[in-house]
Amino acid sequence: MFFVWLKRYMPRGIYGRAALILLLPVVILQLVVTVIFAQRNYEGVTHQMTDTVLREVALVLDVAAQAPSVDQIAPLVRQNLAPLQMQVTPLPTDAVPQGNKLTWYDYSGRVMIKRFQDRLPGFQTLDLIQPGRVELVTLTDLGPIRIGFDRRRISASNPHQLFVYTFVFGFLMTLISFVYLRNQLRPIKRLARAAEAFGRGRHVPYSPSGAVEVRAAGNAFVDMRARIERQIEQRTLMLSGVSHDLRTPLTRMRLSLAMLEDDEAGPLLQDVDDMQRMLDEFLDFAKGAAEGEPEKLDPRALMTAAVAEAQRAGRNVTLLPFEGDGTGMVRLRKTAFLRAVDNLISNAVRYGTRAEVSVLLTDKTLRVRVEDDGPGIPADRRIEAARPFSRLDPSRNQNKGGGVGLGLAIATDIARAHGGVLRLGASDTLGGLRADIVIAR
Repeated sequence: MFFVWLKRYMPRGIYGRAALILLLPVVILQLVVTVIFAQRNYEGVTHQMTDTVLREVALVLDVAAQAPSVDQIAPLVRQNLAPLQMQVTPLPTDAVPQGNKLTWYDYSGRVMIKRFQDRLPGFQTLDLIQPGRVELVTLTDLGPIRIGFDRRRISASNPHQLFVYTFVFGFLMTLISFVYLRNQLRPIKRLARAAEAFGRGRHVPYSPSGAVEVRAAGNAFVDMRARIERQIEQRTLMLSGVSHDLRTPLTRMRLSLAMLEDDEAGPLLQDVDDMQRMLDEFLDFAKGAAEGEPEKLDPRALMTAAVAEAQRAGRNVTLLPFEGDGTGMVRLRKTAFLRAVDNLISNAVRYGTRAEVSVLLTDKTLRVRVEDDGPGIPADRRIEAARPFSRLDPSRNQNKGGGVGLGLAIATDIARAHGGVLRLGASDTLGGLRADIVIAR
């Protein structure tokens, strides 16, 4: 529970998480090595070299103490300590620099300054700004002096080499690991794409590859997809066959009724029409979303045509102004999607007096909403209403006849085949049922 708050900062993709698992130990290891080297090795070497220079500076101060005047310090040091190669310059008291001078990244300079402050009496400042040069200002009995010498005598040469090697080789190893990791994760991504496409009603060629575990998951997916496709095919063939076989006796009944008087044949013809409509719904349900291939369509133009067709059929339906700032096309199965919207419009005008259709298109989502002014569906029965052959006529208007209970089920299947969902709710504007088909782009 303590690490729950970390989830919001974790990468969501498998590449990002694998990269984090790979990089985090490498970065921590490099930081630990850098800190240990800086404290134990680099700092220790700097201390030793600084102590050596401190002893040489002590010799210079001893010689300076023997000079009769401040002007004689420099010649006397050159005469007695020439091998030390230290340049000594007297300084006026008002010319002593204020504060030490060094760059922000000069770690060894900070170590040296602290060492001089601890072990050199009379230490004033240390100037490390000039490349390869050290300027030390210290006090003597005759006044302040500046002692200059080579930077290489007090700090290790090329101290950055270890850091450069560490980061360069660490980067190279990370790059190699990324290439290998990408090859290992590619089969997982292919499996995810195939599963996502199958969930949207598309069959993408897929052959298992990769590690043993990934191959096992891929084979299981292929077997599952084959079983589902066989089941869908058998259901489609069964319902299509039954519905098709029933059309023949219905046609004979219609012909026989046509020979009777209108008063006697009217109710029976209405029953035959109801049976014909039920068979049509069976066929639509059997077809599902399998009709046609996904194609890029303009959802606004598609819904304009669907509403116009419904209005020509005599339905009281209105298309509201389009919403959202999304542009471009959406991959849809035209025939199946129009059937889903037509079912929702038919239900709306069947159980109400009018319907309204609205379209919301954003960069990520397409939403087609159909609302009516009918009695609606209770919240606790909306899941049941979307199931096949579910009839809620006691809570709906029966003035226009009953149904088979497949209208919402067909719309639900088509929405799922497009990778979306059908949501039922209460209309805020008309007071009846609100049905939303929401599809991710």
